[in-house]
Amino acid sequence: MTFLKIIVSALVLSICYGILHDLVTAHFCVEYFTIGHPKVIKSESPVLLAFTWGIIATWWVGLPIGILIAVCNQFGRYPPLDYTLILRMILKLLLWMFGIAIIAGVVGYTLTELSVIKLSKNLALLIDKSLHSAFLADGWSHVSSYISGIIGTIVLCIRIILLRRTLTT
Repeated sequence: MTFLKIIVSALVLSICYGILHDLVTAHFCVEYFTIGHPKVIKSESPVLLAFTWGIIATWWVGLPIGILIAVCNQFGRYPPLDYTLILRMILKLLLWMFGIAIIAGVVGYTLTELSVIKLSKNLALLIDKSLHSAFLADGWSHVSSYISGIIGTIVLCIRIILLRRTLTT
């Protein structure tokens, strides 16, 4: 049962993270969702877009992450870690991801303002010039969440395996 609880928890927490992340970025630059993404709902509401894309963009990441963490915790000859410890580890990873996303957003915004990076020509024509920095800040924030989530999950799985080994020594 713990195996399933870990998977479901990782999935639900990933979706919640996605919604919260998108609530911030959609309010910062709604065009990131209305122009930079396929139209899946007929709305320009940052809240509706955040909930919609928060689910669409994270469930498919949260599910395999949950499976991987559950496998690393449950299988093998070493005793599994307590579910609440695994849950705290996942929450800590999500907090780290959010912090990294904020930093990446600031970096993306700053680099755009300094003309170090810029939107592609196609997007630049569709988006008002005054929104380019915010759009790229959102993009950097989102990409960094995926990258830090993948790297963080690998680190978390290694940590789980190493902690399980210490339970028998």
